[in-house]
Amino acid sequence: MAEDQIGQIVQQYFPPELQQRLLQHRELFPVVQEIRCRIDRPVILRLQRGQEVIAAECLTAAQLQHLVSRISQGSAYAWEEEFRRGYLTLPGGHRVGLAGKGVLEHGQIRTMKYISALNFRIARAVTGAADGLLQHVITEGRVQNTILVSPPGCGKTTLLRDLVRQLSDGVPQMQFPGVSVSVVDERSELAGSVNGVPQLDVGCRTDVLDGCPKSEGIRMMIRSMAPQVVAADEIGTAADVLAVEEALQSGVAVITTAHGSGGADLLRHPALGPLIKKGFFPVILSLHWQDGQVQLHYEKGCVL
Repeated sequence: MAEDQIGQIVQQYFPPELQQRLLQHRELFPVVQEIRCRIDRPVILRLQRGQEVIAAECLTAAQLQHLVSRISQGSAYAWEEEFRRGYLTLPGGHRVGLAGKGVLEHGQIRTMKYISALNFRIARAVTGAADGLLQHVITEGRVQNTILVSPPGCGKTTLLRDLVRQLSDGVPQMQFPGVSVSVVDERSELAGSVNGVPQLDVGCRTDVLDGCPKSEGIRMMIRSMAPQVVAADEIGTAADVLAVEEALQSGVAVITTAHGSGGADLLRHPALGPLIKKGFFPVILSLHWQDGQVQLHYEKGCVL
């Protein structure tokens, strides 16, 4: 369970004096989404629905260095590529975001030093989270091209992960046998891979390309793995959208997410808008908070 995993994270990576303070809040672990750690600032537990709880006062530089050393297994050099990307993935699929001083080389970030803040983002594979989406995504036995759109924090990635799992494993109640899915997991959030091995359940017919830019990874997986469905989180750049359009034109179904408040925002997006207007995405599922709950709204994309 996620609360047990958070306890393991606290005991494995945090110094003893912080462990005691964090474990005093164990009753909150089932709803903790992030543990934010900043030098000379309080350690904050960020909960579902955007609530925050101060778990410990004024993290010291030595305590943060302890954390960095533990998550990088004592060798920041060995994790240079992960530092360059700004995060590390822990066993279990949890991701640790990094902030500090970027080291540039030829105008590109080569690595990061003087780490001043960490954000432990807790990965949760919620079995059944996508049950309410299936009736829209699967029509007459076929997977429809689908975009999940919402502001940050509404659970797009969690829903996408479970949707991939169900499309891959099959949905007996819909007499859907399961399909081959390729996941392009640029930021290791969907599958939570460690050393290329997914730590979260994304289904028995799913192949994962971890840490590769979506624009390149989508093309690679279509060429190498011949999927029936491609899934990727947070499509947005012109290069991403071009790769998605190529996938759609090749007959591969695409399931993805985007930031926004609904289909109208996607129409205004300079890169995604033209795809929506062409009818490439017949299913748009928007998520938003209402009365303390995430609400799902179906929009028929091709007639927006």
